[in-house]
Amino acid sequence: MAAATARLMSIAGPLAIAGVVAWAEPVGGQWVLPTFYRATGEFAEARLIESSGVAVSRRHPGVLWTHNDGGHEPWLYATNLLGEDLGHYRIAGADARDWEDIALGPCPDVPTTCLYIADTGDNLYRRREAAIYIVEEPAVLPPPGKKAEGRLQAGRVRVRYPGGPFDVEALTVAPDGEVLLITKGQQGRIRRFRVPIGRSRDTSVMAVDQGVLDIVPQRMLGRLVTGAAVSPSGRRLVVRTYTEIDFYWRGPDAIVREGRPCWLGLREPQGEAVDFWDEDLLVLTSEAPPNGRGSIALVRCPTPGPEGSQ
Repeated sequence: MAAATARLMSIAGPLAIAGVVAWAEPVGGQWVLPTFYRATGEFAEARLIESSGVAVSRRHPGVLWTHNDGGHEPWLYATNLLGEDLGHYRIAGADARDWEDIALGPCPDVPTTCLYIADTGDNLYRRREAAIYIVEEPAVLPPPGKKAEGRLQAGRVRVRYPGGPFDVEALTVAPDGEVLLITKGQQGRIRRFRVPIGRSRDTSVMAVDQGVLDIVPQRMLGRLVTGAAVSPSGRRLVVRTYTEIDFYWRGPDAIVREGRPCWLGLREPQGEAVDFWDEDLLVLTSEAPPNGRGSIALVRCPTPGPEGSQ
């Protein structure tokens, strides 16, 4: 894995010398354009065709955790920016009804890092409760040339919504342990829900409505929320749709928008997931197109800071 990590760092390192994709300016000045975009790889694992969430490991440099959408086995895949197959784990005690996102954060009950998997998709609005599965991130990965495999035991947090059900494709876990779910927007305004997990990874909770985001859903523009993430410092929130990225500053009592949306357009076959590679650079993953493979990309967007404008 060391050789692969060196190649990854050459991709994600000095961006000033890297080629930047030329973007067509969107009409109307509603958006800003990425200052950097690079497609870094495609998923080598043939079974990984619907990468619906991505989490950047802080314990294992260069490793990405991802999973398929609903209708697949409850497997957690290890990969990297090149899309190399680093193995997979079966998530014991979990159903893969409609997995939509994944995030890393502090475990609720032990002093280590956990992966949170959002089984929260509900296109038909029929689920009485959603679920968040929590597993400890593997402490050790195999040496180079060998693939990870095994089982990880999951706890299940059963989640109900006030006024629900809702279709949710975005999950965030902040360094302070705050867990948020963000609705897709097919039922009207996009809402944020805090999930008060407490100190147990096996519990049932009622989500707390935190109000609406200022993203106005528009299906024709691909403006439906498919993923979200909190930066390593905990100061920034990113929310992505199929075609845009929106940035916010996380304050103690509210979030504050960072400028205009960043326009991705149709660069990805079906853009689904996002996480922070570092405080400014993002990792994106996309589901596979017909007869193709899912893709991985790095992107950086101009952001002016709280309440700023470009």
